[in-house]
This record gives sequence, C-alpha cells and structure tokens, in this order.
Amino acid sequence: SSQLSSLPLQILLYVNGIYYIFYFLATLAMIIYKSQVFSYPDDFLAPDLAVLFLMAILEVPRLYLGFKGNLTEAEAPLGLSLGLTVGSVVLCVYLLLWQTYVLWADVLLNALLLSAYGLESGLKVTAIAAFVS
Repeated sequence: SSQLSSLPLQILLYVNGIYYIFYFLATLAMIIYKSQVFSYPDDFLAPDLAVLFLMAILEVPRLYLGFKGNLTEAEAPLGLSLGLTVGSVVLCVYLLLWQTYVLWADVLLNALLLSAYGLESGLKVTAIAAFVS
C-alpha cells in the first residue's frame, strides 16, 4: 500500500498555524491602535473584533481537521477543513475590504493569508482526489 498523504499540505498547514498566531496578534494590535489613534466609531469596533475572534475560533478546527484528514488519509475531515477554509476566507475578505479602517499592513497580512488559504485549498482538493481514487 502506498502513502497518499500530502507532505506539502502538511507543511503548509503547520506554517499556516504559526502564521495565524502572528496574524491574530498583529491584527488585534492594529485594531487597538486604530481605536486609539483614529476616531473609531464604537458601533464598529465590536463587529471588527467579533470577526477576528470568530476567525480564530474557526482556525483551530480547520487546522486540526486538515492535519487529521491528511495524516489518516480520510477525505471527510479534509473536506470539512476545506469547508471551514471557505468560512475563514470570507472573514479574511471582510477584514481586508470592509473593516472600519484598512491600513497597508492589513492589506499585506490579509493578502498573505488569502494566498496561503488558496494554496492550501488546492492541495486539499488534490489530496481528497488522491484519497478517493
């Protein structure tokens, strides 16, 4: 029997987990900075923070299911991880385009995260195809 799990996917999941910690802390610091420096409407601060924390909550099962699905060569956890990735992409796009203030650092952090999500999704689809066949 041959091994079907994807080493590039496993490496990307690991790197993405480390990057997301940096992303979360940097984005949280920027939201705090923007709320202090700019006239940040109080009604908009809570939704921006809620999106960031919801994204962090989604990231844990997304990465866990990705690791588990790839290592056990099971398409169901990898498919669920792919579904959660779609949710994370939507939240990332919100933080990129629709949060109250978008700094150049926000654009850079979110563009890098979206690129990682895209590459990871392609590798997940490839791995699921290999597991099914």
